[in-house]
Amino acid sequence: MAANPDFIYQPPMTPYLEILYQDNDLVVLNKTSGLLTVPGRLPEHQDCLQNRVKTVLPNATIVHRLDMATSGILLMALNKPAHVCISRQFEQRKTQKSYIARVFGHVQEQQGSVDLPLICDWPNRPKQKVDHENGKKSLTHYQVISYSDDCDQSNNNASKTTLLELTPITGRSHQLRVHMLALGHPILGDRLYAHEEALAISPRLQLHAQMLSVTHPVTDKKLVFTSPCPFT
Repeated sequence: MAANPDFIYQPPMTPYLEILYQDNDLVVLNKTSGLLTVPGRLPEHQDCLQNRVKTVLPNATIVHRLDMATSGILLMALNKPAHVCISRQFEQRKTQKSYIARVFGHVQEQQGSVDLPLICDWPNRPKQKVDHENGKKSLTHYQVISYSDDCDQSNNNASKTTLLELTPITGRSHQLRVHMLALGHPILGDRLYAHEEALAISPRLQLHAQMLSVTHPVTDKKLVFTSPCPFT
C-alpha cells in the first residue's frame, strides 16, 4: 500500500454481519465502512466480509466488490449458476447502482457526467489515475441532492460541501473517487485522494452504495435492494 503507508487495518466489529436479504440463490449484505470485501495477502487482513459470510453460508461467492472504505449494498451468490448469471449482468451492465457521496466544495452544475478513462497508477498503487491514452473508458453521472457547510473537526472552520447521488455506468476501481477528484470535488474523508481540508472534515470516506438492482437468476424478476445512507 505505497500510497497509504500509515494504514492500519482495524475492521469494525459492530455490526459484525448485516444480512438484508437471503434466498436459495443469493444473499445481500450491508457492508460497513472500514471492512475489506475480500481478504488481503497479509495475515492481519484476513477478516473481511467474504470470510464473515462464509462462517454462516459456506457456499457464498463474491460477485462484485466495494472499496474497504465504502459502505453499503453488496451481493454474493450462493451457487455456481447464480454466480454465472449475476456476474454476466454486471459484465453486460444490466445491473443498476447508485451511490451517495458528500464532496468538498459546492458543485455548481446541478447534474452532469464525468467521462474520463482510468488506469492503475502503478508506482502509487492502489491509486488510480486518469489516462487518456491507455485508460479504460469510465463514465459516472452525478446529481446534486443538497448543499451544506460542514465543520472541520481539527479547527472548527466551516467548509462548503455537496451531497451527491452518483450513478456509475462502468465499474472501474476507485472510479467514483477519482472522477469526483477530477471534477475538483474530492469525496470527504478519502485517505487516498482527498486534500488535507477535505480529509479533516470526516473520519470516514463519505461514499455509500445505497441501491443495487439485479434480475433474479431463477425467477427472472427484477430485485431492488436499498440501504439508508449513514452520513446524511
